[in-house]
Amino acid sequence: MNIGTAARQSGLPPKTIRYYEDIGLLTADRAANGYRDYSNEHVHRLRFVQRSRSLGFSVEECRQLLSLYTDRDRASADVKAIATEKLGEIDRKIAELAGLREMLGHLVETCHGDARPECPIIDGLSGKSRDH
Repeated sequence: MNIGTAARQSGLPPKTIRYYEDIGLLTADRAANGYRDYSNEHVHRLRFVQRSRSLGFSVEECRQLLSLYTDRDRASADVKAIATEKLGEIDRKIAELAGLREMLGHLVETCHGDARPECPIIDGLSGKSRDH
C-alpha cells in the first residue's frame, strides 16, 4: 500500500511516517517504481509506535520497545522495566504539576481581582512576595 493508505490505516500523518523512516524507526519496502510500499505489518508497527507515543514513550524508548516486540526470546522483565521507568517519570510530572497547581491556586485565591493595582499574582511572579 502507498503512504496515504498506510497513514489512514495507522492514524498517523504521512509526514510522521516519513520522519519515522528518516530516523530508522521503520523501513518501508520499495515498489518497482521506487515509491514506498507498506504492508499490514508496517501499519501494525506504526500503530504500535503511535500507542507507545500516546503513553508518553520517547522515540528512543519506542525503538527499544519495537526491538523487544520483534524479539520472540525477550524477557517480559525487560519490557516491564521500560514501562516502570516511564511510570515513575509520569508520577514525578504529576507531583510537579500538583505543586504548581497549589502555588498558582494560592496566588489566585489571594488576589482580589478588582480595580485596585495591588495583585498578589503579579507580586508572586515578580518575586516581590518573597522579598517582604
